[in-house]
Amino acid sequence: MNNNLSNFLLEEVDGVLLSIKLQPRASSNEIGEPLGGELKVKVTATPVDSAANKALVEFLADKFQCARNRIEIVRGHKSRHKILKLRGFKAEEVRGFLPQQSTIARRS
Repeated sequence: MNNNLSNFLLEEVDGVLLSIKLQPRASSNEIGEPLGGELKVKVTATPVDSAANKALVEFLADKFQCARNRIEIVRGHKSRHKILKLRGFKAEEVRGFLPQQSTIARRS
């Protein structure tokens, strides 16, 4: 994996770990820019009764053109900082689905 591209992706044998910072109650569902070691993702759902988590998984499944059961929140169920497991993906595949500005690590 190219370290200067995606600090928020970690490739494993059976898939990819994706570190995100979730912003619920956004005006639209979208993938934003990297923030340090996390990728910012916005969803319109509220963080009540796991609605934002469900919206996140559905949005990413649609974005990555896969079944929802291939995306699992492995850490951060009650936090904005989450780690997701994308089963059966390679890091390069995930980068291909991200907006161009998201794949470039920015240094301040």
